Amino acid sequence: MATIIRVRKLHKQFQVLVRRAGLGGALVNLVKPRYQVVRAVNDVSFDLQAGELVGYLGPNGAGKSTTIKVLTGLLVPTSGEVVIGGLVPWQARERYVRGIGVVFGNRTTLWWDLPVIDSLELLQPMYDIPRERFRSNLAEFTRLLDLEPFLNTPVRSLSLGQRMRADLCAALMHEPALLFLDEPTIGLDVVAKEHIRQFILHINRARGVTVLLTTHDLSDVERLCERVLILDRGQLLYDGSLSSLNHRFESFWTLKVDFEEEYGDVALPGLEPPARTGLQAVYRFDHRSVPSAELIARLLERFRIADLEVRRPPLEETIRRIYQEKLLEREDADKRA
Repeated sequence: MATIIRVRKLHKQFQVLVRRAGLGGALVNLVKPRYQVVRAVNDVSFDLQAGELVGYLGPNGAGKSTTIKVLTGLLVPTSGEVVIGGLVPWQARERYVRGIGVVFGNRTTLWWDLPVIDSLELLQPMYDIPRERFRSNLAEFTRLLDLEPFLNTPVRSLSLGQRMRADLCAALMHEPALLFLDEPTIGLDVVAKEHIRQFILHINRARGVTVLLTTHDLSDVERLCERVLILDRGQLLYDGSLSSLNHRFESFWTLKVDFEEEYGDVALPGLEPPARTGLQAVYRFDHRSVPSAELIARLLERFRIADLEVRRPPLEETIRRIYQEKLLEREDADKRA
């Protein structure tokens, strides 16, 4: 696949005024201001291939939104190289934005006082979209996003979920090859989230749109992304598959077993005693040293089993441990030692 995004040694820093307390401090701030340098993005490098759907993760303040703003051309980096579709976003701004779509969860690109359909109609001459293509896209997106009930409603009167669906439609009317999504499901109910997730999967798989997604809702990532980038304090800590991340840091899985009859002792050598509730037992095991298939085989040899289920810890728990216990930084330090 062709590389659509190339980022090399990206740095973005800001000067932030150090505010002094009190009236005297305010006067000193005016006469002799003092600034602190904040490195929002620090030496980040990655590539995205055409057709990928990638999650860009990190805690608040990690530098995710700053990166997205650089990649969309809204910010100029302090240093580094960014080439997207053969263009530098902030140098060829007008040509560049014709090939991308952007949705920020906390703001809209639609006209606040106009009905949704009028906002969408204005995009046709703005992007010089052929009329037939515009009508075809509008019909398809209206069906997929269920826009029909509120197409004639002013944007200011929409619910958050309705506005996000309308913003997604607007971002894709000109058929961009690349879509940036910054918190597209923030604050939405489960029904609205499902509408948006299904639509993102559709435009990625059916239309081949490359998607870079930032989100704090890790169920979005589990449903949509095979590859993730993890950022913390401006530095890229991980770039790889979600399954590989799970394998490395989800140490302990659980195996829930329903026995067909009562057994006095269901403990297995090498494992801690399971939690028991009637005919049910829950085993906790390190899947890296004891494969689940081996564990199940050992149980089937000794007991009559009605049902069993292997459970992995939620992705949210794994990501929380990575941040709080600094697992990636510790792993990197061990490699250098």
